[in-house]
Amino acid sequence: MTQEIIAGEVLPKSVWAQLAGVPFAQSYYDVKGIRTRVLEAGEGEPLILLHGTGGHADGYLRVIGKLAERFHVYALDMLGHGYTDTANVEIEIEALKAHVSDFIDTVTSGPVILSGESLGAVVASWYAIENPERVRRLVLNTGIPMPLDAQGKQQVQDGLERSRQASSALTREAIAKRLAWLMLNPEMSVTPELIDIRYDIYAQPGRAKILAGIAQTVMGSLVSGAWDDTWLNSSSLRDVACPTLLIWTGHNPGQSAERAAEAAKYIPDHRMVVLSGSAHWPQWEEPEAFVRHHVDFLCQ
Repeated sequence: MTQEIIAGEVLPKSVWAQLAGVPFAQSYYDVKGIRTRVLEAGEGEPLILLHGTGGHADGYLRVIGKLAERFHVYALDMLGHGYTDTANVEIEIEALKAHVSDFIDTVTSGPVILSGESLGAVVASWYAIENPERVRRLVLNTGIPMPLDAQGKQQVQDGLERSRQASSALTREAIAKRLAWLMLNPEMSVTPELIDIRYDIYAQPGRAKILAGIAQTVMGSLVSGAWDDTWLNSSSLRDVACPTLLIWTGHNPGQSAERAAEAAKYIPDHRMVVLSGSAHWPQWEEPEAFVRHHVDFLCQ
């Protein structure tokens, strides 16, 4: 595990400025009847980016352009998130994983690179465990199958309360408070633009209720320990067959870098970097470092 000390990156005021001059598309794929929104750019090997609980593809806007210089990047809204349809099932790991699997089958018959953040990392881990021939390399970004300790449960409970508030009292202030949970420097990172992006997602008819249910299922299960012996069983990581990179931070809520390093020991071929200038969203607060570590790992 290496520690990277970064004083702080200078970020553009608008996330869309990162895509200036980059050919990209906001696409909607039919994934077994689920209308699935994807931000995509680039050509070549598929690199699929998966967000966290209550998140959306826009959380990757600061890195899509640079990653697209080497890969065909697909940042998707997972089932029930963003502008992707929901389904008549409880949205938990199995349903999310099935949707990601169907999406992969929709865009390619070959192997892919998976990079998941938080919940997306758990989904990516289990897809890789169950489909070793379909994943060439795996990146786990501030999330890994691992039960939470007492401090982690307190931190995730705080995030759950903020999610409930954002869903029940849909105001920009409540949305900003939920987004602040993700950031080391919320006064700089939680921009009016990001607040508007997430507010518009939550304001879709019925979407806030769906996202509240997802938060309760996922974050509630983390806090209660309901998934400790199943989806969060770290020993399952023995079956990750591909090289794996952990991108962590020294300020990650829920799962500390020290405990993540212990869980990662189950992965036969892994490495880990720890960033210092971000919390739960390094792809947003430290995009240059995020891209650099992806490229260094994926292009070996």
